[in-house]
Amino acid sequence: MGGAPATAAARFEVINPATGEPFDAAPECSRGQLDAAMEAATAAFADWRRDEPARRQALVSCADAITSHADELAQILTREQGKPLAKAAGELAGAAKWFTYTAKLEMPVEVALDNARVRVEVRRRPHGVVAAITPWNYPVSLAVWKIAPALLAGNTMVLKPSPFTPLATLRMGEILRDVLPPGVFNVVSGGDELGAWMTAHPAVRKISFTGSVATGKLVAAAAAPDLKRVTLELGGNDPALVLEDVDVSKVAKRIFWGAFENCGQVCSAIKRVYVPESLYEPMLTQLGELARGVQVGDGLDADSQMGPLNNRPQLERVQELVEDAKRAGGKVVAGGQRLGDRGYFFAPTIVGDVQDGVRLVDEEQFGPVLPVVTYADLDDAVERANATHFGLSGSVWSSDSAKAEEVAGRLECGTAWVNQHLNVLPHAPFGGAKWSGIGVENGPWGLLGFTEIQTINVAK
Repeated sequence: MGGAPATAAARFEVINPATGEPFDAAPECSRGQLDAAMEAATAAFADWRRDEPARRQALVSCADAITSHADELAQILTREQGKPLAKAAGELAGAAKWFTYTAKLEMPVEVALDNARVRVEVRRRPHGVVAAITPWNYPVSLAVWKIAPALLAGNTMVLKPSPFTPLATLRMGEILRDVLPPGVFNVVSGGDELGAWMTAHPAVRKISFTGSVATGKLVAAAAAPDLKRVTLELGGNDPALVLEDVDVSKVAKRIFWGAFENCGQVCSAIKRVYVPESLYEPMLTQLGELARGVQVGDGLDADSQMGPLNNRPQLERVQELVEDAKRAGGKVVAGGQRLGDRGYFFAPTIVGDVQDGVRLVDEEQFGPVLPVVTYADLDDAVERANATHFGLSGSVWSSDSAKAEEVAGRLECGTAWVNQHLNVLPHAPFGGAKWSGIGVENGPWGLLGFTEIQTINVAK
């Protein structure tokens, strides 16, 4: 906070999901300390907003700092999140890439009118202090999705990581302390109460939140009395629509990893697959074979392709949804059970013989379980894919990319992929329709989300 470490009166345990046991502890930020962080961010704002070239260079320095500490951060990230070490290293590389890309974005000045009488310009101004709250599935990269554009736009920030994964973000805050002016970027850690204090704090003018729909609604409600601006990136129940001309052998692996990346703990991962009746059995068979072939283990083990679920509540939710699907007549063709009695490991699971109306199909499982659903009519499949409160992303798979693109345009979601899934880029806006969010992140659109419009109208 304010460029200096702070000592907390209390600490909370951080669990290694590979063991289910505490391996470290994080500081519990008090209300007074949060006030101090907000005061530091407010004080830093006046100077920070004035020098755009310095802000751009600072983002480049942030990228360099993360890269130089990537090995250290990856070790912390794997221990607290569970993902394989190579995936943690990839997350750090992505974070550096996002900083570098964002540093080059233009802050637009648009000319709305220029004639003999007046010149009217539309400019962008920073909000002020941004409160950022990030989730446990990609703690570092999803933080950087907020940090980089917010800071480039001239805002300052107070960020709270998930209490399940606070350590890599806290360490990143220490590292960036050496390249950012005091107070520009502050990291505080704690539980839900701290998040509630942040969203209601009078110093905050913008809230950027990534997490569940339920918590996102609470954030929106907390922002309303003070009319704080919000960006909400929330959950998804993302469909993959397989068209009847598909060669299953060519797409099954990509569909599988579109669902099981990061142990299925990706908001925009494939959560349900709709398959024509003629392709159902071969798709189910190949997905099952892929699931049985995955090496699940501690993320620190070099052979591990998939780590554990991040926390016990998520493990219990996944178990509950699988058992519910079985009671509804679902056929488990691979996995379906917890692995071992230590840590939060769950076997990659493929479930057939389920339809819409079963919780595993209708809800976001956020874990290594994929239901495969049949359809007889494409229009009906599209209608069923859209019959949800969620609208984050989806994909369409076909040997005819033009046809797939047409179907993709009918999906009610923020991002629709064709013959791919989870191709998330810094250049493209990322956000959801319906209950999956408000606003977008990434690209120039994400940058503008951290600004207010100001019209300058000058008489000649």
